[in-house]
This record gives sequence, C-alpha cells and structure tokens, in this order.
Amino acid sequence: MRMSHTIADLKVGELGLIEEFSLDVIPLNLLEMGCLPGKKVKLIQIAPFKDPLYIQVNGSHLAIRKEMASQINITKI
Repeated sequence: MRMSHTIADLKVGELGLIEEFSLDVIPLNLLEMGCLPGKKVKLIQIAPFKDPLYIQVNGSHLAIRKEMASQINITKI
C-alpha cells in the first residue's frame, strides 16, 4: 500500500512529482506558473510560522500557502 503525500509533507530540500489533481482545487495562477501534473517540485524554505512554503517548480520559485500545498498530491522522489 502506497502512502499519499502532498507538497506540505515535504521537508526542505526534498523533491516530489506532482500527481493528477482536480482543476477546481488549484488556482489558475499556480497552473500558469507551471504547477502541473508530472512536474518536479522542490521545497526550498518554510516561513517562520510554517506558512507560506517556498517551492521551486518548472524553474520558478513560488510562495504557496500551506493550506493549498496540502491539496496538491505528490509522489516523493
């Protein structure tokens, strides 16, 4: 049985591969910045109060709220 992970589960420096997700869950601006299924995502930094998370995806650095990160399923790589 495989465990489900989200971007919010990553530790600093870890990589994940974004899995399929429902388009109504993810804001359009994240999709436009390359946060798409099949893309690698790396957790760069976590803000002092654990929110937001700073990630690298598709060559861009993004700040993403922890609540949103917890809705994007990944496979750890």
